[in-house]
Amino acid sequence: MSTSVVLRRLDGESVARWATVGRDALAEARAEIDELNVYPVPDGDTGTNLHLTVAAAVEALTDASLRGEDTETPTPQRLVSALAHGALLGARGNSGVILAQLLRGIADGLGGVEGLVDAGQLARALTAGARSAYAAVAEPVEGTMLTVARVAAETAAAVAAGEDDDHALAAVATAAAAGARAALARTPEQLEVLRRAGVVDAGGRGVCVLLDALASVVTGVAPAPVEVRVAPTHEGGGGRWPRSGLDVEDPDSHGPTYEVMYLLDARAEAIPPLREALAPLGDSLVVVGGEPTWNVHVHVDDVGAAVEAGIEAGRPHRIRVTHFRDAARAGAAELRADSRGVVSVVAGDGLAALFESAGATVVRGGPGRRASTAELISGLRAARARDLVVLPNDADSLAVAEAAAAKARDEGLRVAVIPTRASVQALAALAVHDVERRFEDDVVAMTAAAGHCRHGGVTIAAREAVTMAGVCHPGDVLGIVDGDFAVIGDDLVTVAQTVVDRMLGSGGELVTLVVGADTDPALAEAVAEHARSSRPEVDTVQYDGGQPRYPLLIGVE
Repeated sequence: MSTSVVLRRLDGESVARWATVGRDALAEARAEIDELNVYPVPDGDTGTNLHLTVAAAVEALTDASLRGEDTETPTPQRLVSALAHGALLGARGNSGVILAQLLRGIADGLGGVEGLVDAGQLARALTAGARSAYAAVAEPVEGTMLTVARVAAETAAAVAAGEDDDHALAAVATAAAAGARAALARTPEQLEVLRRAGVVDAGGRGVCVLLDALASVVTGVAPAPVEVRVAPTHEGGGGRWPRSGLDVEDPDSHGPTYEVMYLLDARAEAIPPLREALAPLGDSLVVVGGEPTWNVHVHVDDVGAAVEAGIEAGRPHRIRVTHFRDAARAGAAELRADSRGVVSVVAGDGLAALFESAGATVVRGGPGRRASTAELISGLRAARARDLVVLPNDADSLAVAEAAAAKARDEGLRVAVIPTRASVQALAALAVHDVERRFEDDVVAMTAAAGHCRHGGVTIAAREAVTMAGVCHPGDVLGIVDGDFAVIGDDLVTVAQTVVDRMLGSGGELVTLVVGADTDPALAEAVAEHARSSRPEVDTVQYDGGQPRYPLLIGVE
């Protein structure tokens, strides 16, 4: 620790140091806590979520507005309030949201404390924090981080009542940490899933890390190791510890499929109706914060209904949706430093099978049903790789892909978005994908291959419109070249052949034809035969894509 002096009071500097020490301690314990994660959902990310939440809280301390005009260091109450606000905005997962409310409660418990914080005030603040965390959870469960926080506060309060000397603060902080550890050790007795897995509660372990950090800042003594494993009782345990909870038979394995989180700008009176609307949709409902900004967390099957409830209450934003199966797989995988994956947006069963056979992780999208940022983020996590390439395959999805990549980079992944505007470009990129190359070199090669692939296709006009080729009417066949409507006709074969001729006009060696849903394969055969007869040196390849709206996609390389 940075000091061996026992603190008599908490000042702003010591609160800031507690936050940074806690953040660093959570970073060190992240993998351990992730592996303990079997409740409420075995998605193996509680340690990561807690660390990122506290990291966001610490970042809030750099806000210059915290510093008053007449003081160099803000008061402890103002700093804890800033930590709570930062955690609220940056909360990740169920555990992060509860932690944000715990910090908010501690800040509220310090309300009225203008100067330094003594032992009694710290104990009362911890008690307020635990009560606030319980109040935020729709159905509190014992044996979780709630229990650990409550027992820590009760232990601290009992010690504070009998201490009045200069070492009282150290005694209270040490008691809180010890109470948390004792409560953590009892969590397997309170939750069957923990007992069968042979682990303590992951969120509770995170609370212990933070209270150990507080005690170490106050006393200057480093915390002792914590035993987080107990004898497993699930069949076939034999000392085999679960990794990320994935080899534990979860009694709630048939529970909700998605985790939905969003920030909500709303008035306080809108929150009770919001809770009532969300409660029947699923479980793990937590709504924290205060007017005007709230953080909403719930596990559901109907993502749309959860978001619509937020719209009814106010303005939801920064919406995050996580598919638990994908998250669990991502959490279970050990991401090697040299691991690499490709995530591609596709439309159609045939294209999905084609990309998956090439080793890509598929995210469904396409005309009329664009892939969302949340779906792409889930795809990036499901790819279980440290280095990732994204193929959006649609001009309108480029911005979404970039937003998902930015979020994934915040989680420590290295992501490159190749601006493919059509599936045929992505196929060209995958053809040169080579995991043996350096990541940067592979991205350059894939980008070049996609860029050298001209893309086109044919579709049917749904309404009258003005195009580069003239006015089209419903039912007209439209030929597309590099994203522009370049041909209008009344026959699919003729228009498709014209598109191929125009694309080959600037050269090419390979024509790729991807047949759409409910399209006669004879269309591709006729186009391929036309290309071979007019340009004997050109090779052709055909795939069954199954994509909607486009009877034929065409690529020329």
